[in-house]
Amino acid sequence: MNLFGVMQVSGSALGAERIRSEVTAANLANAESTHTEEGGPYRRKQVVFASQNAPSFQNTLAGAGESHGSQPRGVVVRDVVSDPAPPIMRYEPSHPDANEAGYVAYPNINPVAEMTDLLSAVRSYQMNVAAVSASKQMIAQSIDILR
Repeated sequence: MNLFGVMQVSGSALGAERIRSEVTAANLANAESTHTEEGGPYRRKQVVFASQNAPSFQNTLAGAGESHGSQPRGVVVRDVVSDPAPPIMRYEPSHPDANEAGYVAYPNINPVAEMTDLLSAVRSYQMNVAAVSASKQMIAQSIDILR
């Protein structure tokens, strides 16, 4: 893979990690949202990543040992899915969203897990920025050598 391919892969990862951090921030912001437009409490969202331009398993086996060219690969956000975990029920009979038994459905969001996910996204973002910076330095040094 050439240096520009490295930058393309890191660039796709930067975009994916940005979306991941936005979704995590939305989860934290809605940790106490008991009512949404769809009805019921907010559902925690999760980002599903997928490989971009990846060869199929059969193509990889068929070409084992061969160079597959400089086709850059990267990461894309395949989907943003709702967590199927049931909501947390709290007894609050005076709450406007309480059911007839006095329980309110709250989102099943763990702030510690969300912060850990957010820190992971930030670290991944930083690593990809470092990879882009290193690629830019190598390109600049290559140009200096050619002068």
